[in-house]
Amino acid sequence: MQLKWSGDRMEIRAPGGPHARIPKRGPCDDGVPGPPCPQQSMSQLDLEELAEIELRRDEEEEAAAVPGAVQRPSTAPTAGQDPALSPSHPFYDVARHGILQVAGEDHVGRRVVSFSCCRLPPVHELNHRRLLEYLKYTLDQHVESDYILVYFHYGLSSRNKPSLHWLQSAYREFDRKYKKNLKALYVVHPTNFIKVLWNVFKPLISHKFGKKVTYFNYLSELRVHLKCDQLAIPPEVVRYDEKLRSLRTGVPLPPAKTPPPRPPLPTQQFGVSLQYLKDKNQGELIPPVLRFTVTYLREKGLRTEGLFRRSASVQTVREIQRLYNQGKPVNFDDYGDAHIPAVILKTFLRELPQPLLTFKAYEQILGITSVESSLRVTRCRQILQSLPEHNYAVLKYLMGFLHEVSRESIFNKMNSSNLACVFGLNLIWPSQGAAALSALVPLNLFTELLIEHHGKVFGAQDACGEPGAAPSPEASPRPVRLRPLAAAGSLR
Repeated sequence: MQLKWSGDRMEIRAPGGPHARIPKRGPCDDGVPGPPCPQQSMSQLDLEELAEIELRRDEEEEAAAVPGAVQRPSTAPTAGQDPALSPSHPFYDVARHGILQVAGEDHVGRRVVSFSCCRLPPVHELNHRRLLEYLKYTLDQHVESDYILVYFHYGLSSRNKPSLHWLQSAYREFDRKYKKNLKALYVVHPTNFIKVLWNVFKPLISHKFGKKVTYFNYLSELRVHLKCDQLAIPPEVVRYDEKLRSLRTGVPLPPAKTPPPRPPLPTQQFGVSLQYLKDKNQGELIPPVLRFTVTYLREKGLRTEGLFRRSASVQTVREIQRLYNQGKPVNFDDYGDAHIPAVILKTFLRELPQPLLTFKAYEQILGITSVESSLRVTRCRQILQSLPEHNYAVLKYLMGFLHEVSRESIFNKMNSSNLACVFGLNLIWPSQGAAALSALVPLNLFTELLIEHHGKVFGAQDACGEPGAAPSPEASPRPVRLRPLAAAGSLR
């Protein structure tokens, strides 16, 4: 399948497939389905919004056409890390994801470099400037000879898509040194999003470079040009291609195997287990993000109206998550809004691999409404006895702080009931699927009991020698020395 031009259209010709024809829209191209055609005078913001619309539409269309093929994970995707990759690699923070692979040759012996969108983590977990530097670092080792670039588009989503501004800057930075010996750019599994990019990059792309671009709807088309058995094609891409082909042939597929998980950064703080944080934090039970946000809010946010109920800019939250995950300091004073550390705290809890109250306790907690009112605090203590010691310590610390927040409800309007509505589903959720609406009442009631009766729920267990020797939030937390997480959340 080759890129061809017909008047003002870019056409991708292939034997069938859902993406066999991708038009390059002109200002009067009313016959093309989708949103209005972008005019040549469209601003960068207009194009960014259009790209986002097209990307979301791609996700919806693929989900409808290939059920289960494009369900995006709530956390970072799994990655195919090179077993030989060492943490001492100068770009380990980027290379560990397996986004870029150098493997195999085409049929005339040219080196093949592949870029896999399904390996891109959410934008808040990746420094895109570092990604660009890593791309150049890798290509610098091969650009003196002819080479091929394969772009696997499957897996790009609204969660992990770099900005169009970054893409334009990246294209400009790849000067003649990189383009001269690039003999072909193969785009595998193109979608509507590609035509938006083509409109964005049209003023920058020379006719000569445009002739190097070839589109493939299926991996079988790529195999005509490359030795795919040498190519590091992500399992997710292979699976998606199989599903596309099964739609065409009507043959069902066998169950998919789950790829191995991606190793976290040494400084990772979101999306990793409590045990991982404890091991990286010299045995400290309270995770750094939790301690730093609680400390800041206790000092400067207890009387903030609507604390934990208000939202924050997604871009700001992702920026702070990226700083924490990269082991860099975060000064919440720079943001001038107490709601931001509150959102970060909730996000930390929500992105734990397993809920703080554990999957095991879910069914027990749902039964709290059937317990007589006078016995519910006792039942809460019984349920908490089954928690791992670490989870219990963190829960006690957090509930003690939320109890403090509720005592200031005359100012912040957040009593224990309001806080429970906010935190219930951040502390516990089912192991499969989402919580049913009927589960919200018992989950929130259980959380409210922990906050409102903090002293009875946790104090009684401590007195009986049960787990719970956690540092109390009323006590001034001693300075935390983190190795290598020391810089991850210090408050200046």
